[in-house]
Amino acid sequence: MESLRGIEDWPVDNAAAAVVAADGTLLGSHGDDGRQYRLASVTKLLTAYTAHIAIEEGVVELDTPAGPPGSTIRHLLAHTSGLAFNEHRAMAEPGTRRLYSNAGFEELADALAEHSGIPFAEYQSEALFVPLAMGATKLDGSPAAGAVSCLRDLVAFAAELQAPTLLDPVTLGAATEVAFPGLNGVLPGFGHQKPNDWGLGFELRDSKTPHWTGSASSPRTFGHFGQSGTFLWVDPVARVACVALTDRAFGPWAAQVWPPFTDRVLAELTA
Repeated sequence: MESLRGIEDWPVDNAAAAVVAADGTLLGSHGDDGRQYRLASVTKLLTAYTAHIAIEEGVVELDTPAGPPGSTIRHLLAHTSGLAFNEHRAMAEPGTRRLYSNAGFEELADALAEHSGIPFAEYQSEALFVPLAMGATKLDGSPAAGAVSCLRDLVAFAAELQAPTLLDPVTLGAATEVAFPGLNGVLPGFGHQKPNDWGLGFELRDSKTPHWTGSASSPRTFGHFGQSGTFLWVDPVARVACVALTDRAFGPWAAQVWPPFTDRVLAELTA
């Protein structure tokens, strides 16, 4: 895909990107697909998917208490537990505010480890990375932001997000619907959003503006971006996913180049 060559103009030292069709076909890639990158908050997609696998396996339920008093697995996944961004202290009652929280995903992983009796990184590897042959992916730190991976592995994960083999498609469908609708909040890097819709672990495009995806992205688009200069989105209407990895921290450069890049990808698919 010619649009993928646009990453050559990004102000980064190294980058890789790929587009994956809903049936898992690799429509195009550009860059070294084996080079490892830190994912930052794209890690949350891997952690959330692991949580949903654990739910289907009966390890926990969405309404299992976890996190601060009154919070559940559901609240932690949806960033409505009330926990602060990077501190394990409550700033609001569960379900009342959309407070984006790394601490919440750390407590989510702790709950899964407690109920399964298996360290989270080990459970994640066995439940997600091994079945999808994501051999270059590992959790090297916080389950909110510590994963390392490569383009090749995230292409496999992007295919799984469109045609799940490890989850019931109904489970994934429910996870990519708005959880706790109507809550406002901050989308990191893009400011206050009213509403700041989120699914169960997946950030939702909806009608947010500004946003890191493109103006042509459907409201049903879901995914995540990371402060390490990475993103993964899935557009169920366009029936395609896109992964981009860089080695430059997120900043104004990314907010400027990512949306038009996404629009060019989508335009090429419909040309």
